[in-house]
Amino acid sequence: MKPADILIALVVAIIWGLAFVASRIALDEFSPELMTAMRFSIAAVPCLFVPKPKVAWSLLIAISFTLFLGQFLSQAYGIAHGVPVGLTSVVVQSQALFTIGFAALVFGERPTPAQTLGIVIAAIGLLMICGTVGYDFSVGAFAVLMIAPICFAVGNLLLRGARGAPMFDLFAWLCLTAAVPLFALALVVNGPAPTFRSLIHMSLTGLICLLVIGAISTSIAYWLWGRLLRDYPAAQVVPFALLVPFVGSAASSIVFGERFGPLRLAGMLTVIGGIAVMVLVKRPKALPKESLAKTA
Repeated sequence: MKPADILIALVVAIIWGLAFVASRIALDEFSPELMTAMRFSIAAVPCLFVPKPKVAWSLLIAISFTLFLGQFLSQAYGIAHGVPVGLTSVVVQSQALFTIGFAALVFGERPTPAQTLGIVIAAIGLLMICGTVGYDFSVGAFAVLMIAPICFAVGNLLLRGARGAPMFDLFAWLCLTAAVPLFALALVVNGPAPTFRSLIHMSLTGLICLLVIGAISTSIAYWLWGRLLRDYPAAQVVPFALLVPFVGSAASSIVFGERFGPLRLAGMLTVIGGIAVMVLVKRPKALPKESLAKTA
């Protein structure tokens, strides 16, 4: 990779890691439903200028409801209900485990022995993390959070059906498709008056956080990541996503004073180690790069 593109990959990983912190701050003002709706509304602004990709509405909705709505709403819910930001960033990255597993079940794509080892290592790490649940956050919050990597993985596989669509245009319309039902959900769950009151009286800090996670983390960062995946093999780009949980955990430690007990820290490192084994090993030629391309 060119030095400039390596720098771009590093910047994207840092942006995604810091976005977890921005989400946590925004959730002090907004409900998970409203924050996620605003995230995608901001990221959907380019729809005013770019045409809808030549992708069927059914596929567009399916991708949007898994890769975006399901993933990020469950993330927001978990964080809002006490799951630490650093831990959330690690759990979300376990999507690589589910992506390979679902690809094997649905498409018969057998993982390599090294990938299988990575899956086992990451699964052990998740079990170690599960052993710490119930102390500083509930089992229910963690269960909802686990929906995020599963939706992420399903969305990865559904993206294969949109192969060839312009990356920027596709993601803008995916954001719009997610924003509309999320706003409806916010109105139903929170009520119209509280929802509009939150928007009218948002603080400058809340607005900045929404812009960070909407315009920068979702729209710009995904576009840059897509360009890298277009110009380089996924095996060269995807490993940079391993930096995301480290950035998220470090930033959370500095901003919120987040600390991890020995078992939870060991579990987090084990999950990241398993993911590293999965994404750094040489993949079989039959496995399309899209199955692991979206690991952020």
